[in-house]
Amino acid sequence: MNQRIQLASVDDQRNAEARETVRQRISWPANLTPANVTYHSRGHGLLIGSVDDVYPAARALQGRGLASLTLLITDQGNDPVDTLGSSEPLVTQTLTLTQLSQLRINGYLGAFSVQLDDGDSVLDLARALIERDGFDLILDLAATSHTQRWELPPPGYVVMQWQNVEQRSDTLDDFVGLVGEFDKPRYFQVNSDLCAHSTSGNIGCTRCLDVCPADAISSIKGRIESHIEIDPFLCQGVGSCTSACPTGAIEFRLPETRRQQDTLSAWLGAYREAGGQVPVLRFITHDSQDAERAAGIVPAGHVIDAPLEELGAAGHDQWLTALAAGAAEVRIQLHPNMPARLSAFLTDQVAQAHALLDALGHDRARVKLIEIADAAGRDALPALTPLTDSPLSLPEPEKRARFNRVLARLAELGSPSGERVAMPSGAAYGAIQVDSDACTLCHACVSNCPTPALKSGGNTPALSFLEADCVQCGLCEQACPENAITLMPGFLASDARETRHICHEEAAFECISCGKPFATVSTVATIKQKLANHPYFAGEAMIRLEMCEDCRVKDVWKTMIRDPDAQLKV
Repeated sequence: MNQRIQLASVDDQRNAEARETVRQRISWPANLTPANVTYHSRGHGLLIGSVDDVYPAARALQGRGLASLTLLITDQGNDPVDTLGSSEPLVTQTLTLTQLSQLRINGYLGAFSVQLDDGDSVLDLARALIERDGFDLILDLAATSHTQRWELPPPGYVVMQWQNVEQRSDTLDDFVGLVGEFDKPRYFQVNSDLCAHSTSGNIGCTRCLDVCPADAISSIKGRIESHIEIDPFLCQGVGSCTSACPTGAIEFRLPETRRQQDTLSAWLGAYREAGGQVPVLRFITHDSQDAERAAGIVPAGHVIDAPLEELGAAGHDQWLTALAAGAAEVRIQLHPNMPARLSAFLTDQVAQAHALLDALGHDRARVKLIEIADAAGRDALPALTPLTDSPLSLPEPEKRARFNRVLARLAELGSPSGERVAMPSGAAYGAIQVDSDACTLCHACVSNCPTPALKSGGNTPALSFLEADCVQCGLCEQACPENAITLMPGFLASDARETRHICHEEAAFECISCGKPFATVSTVATIKQKLANHPYFAGEAMIRLEMCEDCRVKDVWKTMIRDPDAQLKV
């Protein structure tokens, strides 16, 4: 189960041959989604920064195909305007420190809105300075002189330090290359039916919003409730949102998560069939993989690379899938210039993987991050043998159901603690506690639950719960009018997690007129208490609350027949 490897018994040449067999037999799934996001950039550029940086940059850009240049100067300098040529329209505007703090920039390549907002009025700088609806591209040389910064700037927004001579030429070349028409894929698709973000005006899960370094995801408030939207022009395919989404409502399409998981399992099976030993799956970006090849770096034979657009496209669910399918170890290869939120996300995902491995009786060293340029960490033989040599089948289409099968496989292969184990804050694992004295079985929680975790009892007044499906979104807790539900975060490492149990049940209240069960005793008692002083239920009319909906209507009509003026007295 956690057997140590005998180093002398590992034939790395044989492993390399097995890896090559895998590559020839099974291709990594390619994206089949056509490019359907188009940027139109006409070359109206905006430069922001100090006069000592902006003017040299403007000189270097003149005559290189830009339609116009607008300079926002963030300080006073010694370089006069007339030292610039006039090969294209040129506008210069100096901003005060107060105006810098009011600068608001939104948009993307071909459609940047730049405004000065003092709280009372908004000045559109593109309209005011060049009589256009927006700027097409922005070169930001301002360092920290204005407050707006992105972890991952939108397409068309180029940040550079003019003093960095080594990168200056390449950056300017890239900047002038952003003129024309550009297509890119729509990286994600959203299934609102699976989303646990909002129901009935309550806000639940915000995991995708929390991890996007491009700020491409928004919570849009509608007439009834909010919903998640991804701006395809801002989205840059980092993938952390789809890994953070516990229900599969957001799905990455380069390729889909299911295809990635199935391919990983197929690779490991083919590797074993070809005689390979102790396979290590390394998750690495295409760019990092290309850089290694260009440098002539060939990983050790037992290292099988899973190439990703970005590391966020695979989270702890896919890493543990690899272990359950027979990988001895999973390594995530970090790369330079990772956005801070992506780095934090990967750290959190590793922490979740470690907590689950601990709970299920496995060594947490099976999942690890590999630092940049750590050749020893990349190529090292794993300390432990694979957990299994049996294939893993994941027939379910739903993300949570597939991962529950993975966790069940890891439980079979390990020694689960049988206890509830603490998870990192925000993890999508846990239960609920229902206060039976307060619960009236109104089932508001059931109607608001975005997964099958909560169900009603059908013909029997009851509330049941399946912990394996709970993503700890909190919508049930917020929807409960009696405050009877409390979230219990943590992973339960026992079979009880996969067993539906009754949280609360009561005997049905039977209609006093026809005998049909229509509510619970506590529900009727609560309603009678709340409507005790309502004039419509004054006197003998109170007994209508003990009738089913059909008998209640009949009783109202009988009363009106006996006393036509009865309704006027209410």
